[in-house]
Amino acid sequence: MTRTNTTGTVPVTVVIPTLNEEDRLPACLLSIWWASEIIVADAGSTDRTLDIARRFGAVVLEGCGPTIADQKNAAIARASHRWVLSVDADERASDELASEIAAVVVAPEADAYRIQMRNRYLGAPYELGGWSRDWHIRLYRSSARWIPQRVHERLDVAGQVADLRARLEHESYRDLAHQLEKGHRYAVWGAQDLAASGRRVRVSDVAVRPAWRFFKTYLLEGMWREGMRGFVFAAVHAWCGFAKYALLWDEQRKQRATAAAALIETTLETPIPTAL
Repeated sequence: MTRTNTTGTVPVTVVIPTLNEEDRLPACLLSIWWASEIIVADAGSTDRTLDIARRFGAVVLEGCGPTIADQKNAAIARASHRWVLSVDADERASDELASEIAAVVVAPEADAYRIQMRNRYLGAPYELGGWSRDWHIRLYRSSARWIPQRVHERLDVAGQVADLRARLEHESYRDLAHQLEKGHRYAVWGAQDLAASGRRVRVSDVAVRPAWRFFKTYLLEGMWREGMRGFVFAAVHAWCGFAKYALLWDEQRKQRATAAAALIETTLETPIPTAL
């Protein structure tokens, strides 16, 4: 990539959270050439991510975090435009989406807009299962903020939300190993969020929830129509749910063991009263 500055004319700030995305960021940046401002909010990349962003002409914010919501909020606070488009490094914007956004920000009829994802998985698009009906709020006024949480951050937006027609191309996983690694990371974060909220794990969480998640994803949402890829996706999706609650159970087990050990130590240190 040799581009050294952005020359887009659409008055929108594109916000991209990153962490070691040197392999996927160039294509993302090239797909949003039409935006007049791009802000990359980085969480501590150790590869060439920041160099690539600067060569493209993006504003780079370093040390953002610890959550993706924090990264996005840091970038929104620096936005020069009234409208913000959130894009991940593994997503690509089409020319159709650029044209639609250009018209919307000039004469908006809502305060935020949802965009449908065209998801790809293991080398091919998902057009039949439930993942083909995947919508997220991505275009919004710069007054909105993301609610910080480790998994699946949520936008706090006031006002009317409408839908755009054009879609975002999205390939969330480089390969199956990347999906498993990412799923484990999200399971850890999810368990931490549940623990922080005081949630106690139940047997049904590890015995029933994963089975229901597989049944819902594979059969009810139609992933079976995608063949082997659909089965693998549903199985990994169920495993991630199991891992989250199993990790929560393990953390609570360790907390109980620590508390018991502390009680025993306190008991042993307590002087035994002598008889008068």
